Amino acid sequence: VPAHLLFLDTLPLTGNGKLDRKALPQPDASLLQQAYVAPQSELEQQIAAIWQDVLKLEQVGLTDDFFELGGHSLLATQVVSRVRQSLGLEVALRTLFEHSRLAEFAASLGPVTQGQEPPFVRVDREQPLALSYAQERQWFLWQLDPESAAYHLPTALRLHGDLDIQTLQRSLDTLIERHESLRTTFVETSERTLQRIAGQMALPIDLEVLPPVEDRAAQIKARVEVETARLFDLQQGPLLRVKLLRLAPDDHVLILTQHHIVSDGWSMQVMVDELVALYAGHSQGLKVELPELPIQYADYGVWQRQWMDAGERERQLAYWVGQLGGEQTVLELPADHGRPAEQSFRGAKVDLALGAELSKALRHLAQQQGVTPFMLLLASFQALLHRYSGQTDIRVGVPIANRNRVETERLIGFFVNTLVLKAELDGQVPFSELLQHVRQTALDAQSHQDLPFEQLVEALQPERSLSQSPLFQVMYNHQGEGQQAQAARQLQHLRLEALEWDNPTSQFDLSLDTQEHGEEFSAILTYATDLFEASTIERLARHWQNLLQAIVADPEQRIGDLPLLDAAEQQRMITDWGRATLDYPSQARVHQLFEERVEAQPEAVALIFEDAQLSYRQLNSRANRLARHLQARGVGPDVLVGIAVERGLDMIIGLLAVLKAGGAYVPLDPEYPQDRLL
Repeated sequence: VPAHLLFLDTLPLTGNGKLDRKALPQPDASLLQQAYVAPQSELEQQIAAIWQDVLKLEQVGLTDDFFELGGHSLLATQVVSRVRQSLGLEVALRTLFEHSRLAEFAASLGPVTQGQEPPFVRVDREQPLALSYAQERQWFLWQLDPESAAYHLPTALRLHGDLDIQTLQRSLDTLIERHESLRTTFVETSERTLQRIAGQMALPIDLEVLPPVEDRAAQIKARVEVETARLFDLQQGPLLRVKLLRLAPDDHVLILTQHHIVSDGWSMQVMVDELVALYAGHSQGLKVELPELPIQYADYGVWQRQWMDAGERERQLAYWVGQLGGEQTVLELPADHGRPAEQSFRGAKVDLALGAELSKALRHLAQQQGVTPFMLLLASFQALLHRYSGQTDIRVGVPIANRNRVETERLIGFFVNTLVLKAELDGQVPFSELLQHVRQTALDAQSHQDLPFEQLVEALQPERSLSQSPLFQVMYNHQGEGQQAQAARQLQHLRLEALEWDNPTSQFDLSLDTQEHGEEFSAILTYATDLFEASTIERLARHWQNLLQAIVADPEQRIGDLPLLDAAEQQRMITDWGRATLDYPSQARVHQLFEERVEAQPEAVALIFEDAQLSYRQLNSRANRLARHLQARGVGPDVLVGIAVERGLDMIIGLLAVLKAGGAYVPLDPEYPQDRLL
C-alpha cells in the first residue's frame, strides 16, 4: 500500500520517450507528518513561508521538524538569512538546531533587533577595487606556482538532442554581462593587487568536432582533463573557458572551466542553472527574467573588509585562537611513501556506497542523538583518524559555502571558507560522548564562520611548509540531498546530463566527501598519491564502514573498542600472516632493516601503545640515544643485556638500542623476584 499519492498532469519522459524516473518530483515530506497543525500567529506564518521557500514544500505545519523535512546546515543558513532580511530579526544559526520544530523556533525568536552587520552597498567602479581575503590567498598561490592546475574548477554537461549553438552563445553572452566576476582580471600595482572589471567581454564558444571512436567515455574524459590542465593567466584573463565537443549532430559535451579566484562549487552550479534557464527561454523566443542581483562580488569584497575592520575580526579570532592555539600538530597517518619536500597535488579517488541498511541506521542514530548526518559522519571520521594515527588532537578542515546573506546566494564568486574543527579524542570515551562534543563544536564554529581562513593562518603562525597544508591535512565535506548538481534536465528538444569523472588532483593528504542520494549515503575518498597506494585507502574505506556498523550497533561503545577489522581480515592477520614466509635481505640485521624503513618513512607511525605513539624518526632517535649510553657502559659484540620492562614503547626502544649497540638482548619477566633477575 503506498504511503501517499501524488498526482501529476503529465509524466516526465526521456529523449527516447521512456519514463524519466530521476525527473519525478519528490513527495512533499510534510505530508508524511502524522497531523498538520496550521501556523497561528503572524510570525509563525512568516516563518512557515520561509521554510516552505527554502525546503521547496507546499505546506509546513507548527509541529513539523526542519531537519526531518529534509533540512541541513546549508538550508538552515538560508533560513537565518531570510529571517534577517524579511523580518529584521538577528538569530543565531544554532537556534534552529536547538529548536527545530516550527512552533519552538518561532517562540525562540526575540524582538526585532538592529543587525550587527553593515548593509551591502554598491561601490563606485571607478575606485580601486581590493581583492577579497580569499582572493588574496589565491593570488599568492598562483604567483607561487603559476604552472599548477590544482585550483581549476571544471564542470561538464552532456547535451543530447538538437543543440542551437547560436542560442547557446547568446545565453553565454547574457550570463557574462550579468556577472561581473566572469569579466574580472587582476592587476598588481606598486602597493597592492586590485580587481579589474571589464565593461564588456566577448567569449566565443570553442567548438571542436571529435572523430568517432569505440570508447567515447575515455575520449570525453581525456578532453575534459586537457581542458582542466590548461593554465589561466590571472592578469590577462579570461578566467572562464567554454569548450563544446561535437560527438554527433545531436550529441555534444559542454565543458566549463573557471579559476577558483573568481568561482567556487556553489558558483559553478549557479552558472549552469542560469545558463540552462537562459537557453530554455532564448530558444523559445521568450524574455528570461532571472532574479535581480542587488550587488556584485566586488561589492562583497569591500563589505567583507569593512565588517572585519569594524571589530568582527577580533571577536571571531578570539574564539578560534582559543580553539586552535598552542602547538599545531601535524596529522601523521601511516603512509606508504615518505612525504615529498613539495606537494605535487597528484591524487586519485576511491568510491564507496554505504548501502540502504547502513544509511537507514545512520539516519535513525542521528535523529536519536539530536545531530545532523554531517555531525555523525564527521565524528566517525575523526574517530577513524584517531585510531589510525594514535593521535588525540584530530583537526579536520571543513568547507562552508559562506553565503549567509540572501544577497550573495545568486552570485558567482569565491565565497567558500574553510573551518578547522578540532576534537580531543580518548579511546576510553564512549562514541556517543564524542558525538555530542562534535555537535557542540560544529554549532560554535558556525557562529564564527566568517573569519577568513587566511587570517586564521596568519594569526596562528603554524610552521609553513610546501610539503603540506597549514593547520590541517585532512578535509571533510558533506552534501545533503539537493546540494548536488541535478543528474539530468529536460528542455525542449534537448536533454542535459551532468558528467562525472575522476579529477586526478588532491590538495590534501586525504579528503572524505559524503553525499545524500535519497535515503542513502555515498562517499568518495580522495588521496595524495605521493603518500598512499590505492590498496591502503581501499583498506581504510573498509575500516571506516566497519566502524560505522559498530557505531550504529552500539554508540555507547568506547572509541578504542570500536572494531575496524571484519572477520575475514582478523582471520588473515591472526592465522595466515602468522604462517606466512616472506623473502627479506637475510644478510642485513634487524636494526639495519629498521633504519631503512626510517629513511623511507621517517614521519610514519612506527609504534602505538594505548594512547601513546612514536614515528619511525622518533623511535630511531630514542633508540640511538640509549644505544650510545649502552656502548659507553661497555655493551658491544658478545655482550648480553637483560631487559626487564613491561610491554610498551620502552621495551621496543630497549630492544633496538641493544641491537644498535652491537649486543644481544635477553628478555626477562619483570614479575620475577629481584634475586632471580640479578
